[in-house]
Amino acid sequence: MKRCHFLSKSWMVVFLVVISGVCRPGAQACDQHPGLTPVVLFPAFHFTRLQVTVKHQAVAPECPDSGTFTDLFLNDSPSADFSQICQDKLLTMVYDGDGRKPMAKRFSNQRGVHVDIVDYGKCTSAPFYEPLYAFLEAKGYERDKSIRVAGYDARLTPDMDGFLERTKALIEKTCFDNGGRPVHLIGHSNGPLYVQYLLTHTSREWKNRFIHGFTPIAGNFPGQGLSYLLLFTGLNVGSATYPSDAGNAASSAAMYRSHPSTYMSSADPAIFQNREVVLANLSGGSSYTPQDYRQLLQDAGLGHLQDIADYYIGFVRFADPRWFPNVDVYAEKGSGLPTPVGAALKDLSTGQIVDADTAFFFRDGDTNQEDITNQAVQAWDSMRCFRFELTDNPGIDHFSLPGNEGVLSRLLANLQRPRSRCR
Repeated sequence: MKRCHFLSKSWMVVFLVVISGVCRPGAQACDQHPGLTPVVLFPAFHFTRLQVTVKHQAVAPECPDSGTFTDLFLNDSPSADFSQICQDKLLTMVYDGDGRKPMAKRFSNQRGVHVDIVDYGKCTSAPFYEPLYAFLEAKGYERDKSIRVAGYDARLTPDMDGFLERTKALIEKTCFDNGGRPVHLIGHSNGPLYVQYLLTHTSREWKNRFIHGFTPIAGNFPGQGLSYLLLFTGLNVGSATYPSDAGNAASSAAMYRSHPSTYMSSADPAIFQNREVVLANLSGGSSYTPQDYRQLLQDAGLGHLQDIADYYIGFVRFADPRWFPNVDVYAEKGSGLPTPVGAALKDLSTGQIVDADTAFFFRDGDTNQEDITNQAVQAWDSMRCFRFELTDNPGIDHFSLPGNEGVLSRLLANLQRPRSRCR
């Protein structure tokens, strides 16, 4: 799969040699350099602008043979050529069930389809966060230098497509371009899953050199109940609405079933157990909690997806001390708002339409993620030596949190705090 990389391989070698001289052991500590702490933002699910390039595709003969379209939450440039159903079919991943291959290598794009991150590293790659950029800019930060964005293909999990190597290079370059100062990582919604994977798949030495701290904003660490619904109804991220016709609902649901990130984003039974109902089958009289996800797949005739679900549900570990991030963490969450966690469907067929008659199940939360999800990061309160703070923002919804004045003011204060000395 073609990707937009921040550095070429040749420049990567030169850069790593230079940066090792800036922050090598025994040299002046990175965080002793005066100036602003640079930040790298990890956007939410489908909040990274992707360009999909199609050349002589054959998977959907009814769709254009070639062309381009954009994948982005609340897309400001919808395609005039590719219908939503065509986009769904072209973004559906191909799964190779060969058990001899590592799971991350079993997924690929449709033949003739390439997906690229637009403006990787730049603020324009994630336009939703304009209020955050403007706030930091007013405090002396510079876009695309001291504010950078680690975008990703939201269909994929952080073990895929060179995410780890690409993101480490961006963080190291951001440190280097800002006087050797370590970088503060900000994540929103699904973004913190990618940050957590990074922090638990890099060495303590690397984190000591390059990481100032981590601010997860409504981090979706254990997943959420409503993600199971996407296996049956789909979701149009460009308009942030459920499909309104059966054809689109079927193409969208099939697409989400093929994405490994769908399972990573689904409520982990190790955290949720049976504390909420995520789906009810009105025709069969059965209901399912996260603990019942295998039975749900079997009853829906989706048993062929169990290997993927078993691997990626709960994929990003965080709750056990072995998987603590071991950096200073300043978490933010919303609360006190009715939040859908599941729904009652007429049956378990593909292409269910969500309409005014669909009954949803609710818990308290931030309108997008329930209290179980948002509170789960509290496990890090027992992290040794490093700071951990979790600030509740009652009445502030999931999508308003990254631009909330209180959240941004705390972020700025935390950017100015020295790192904990935990080596």
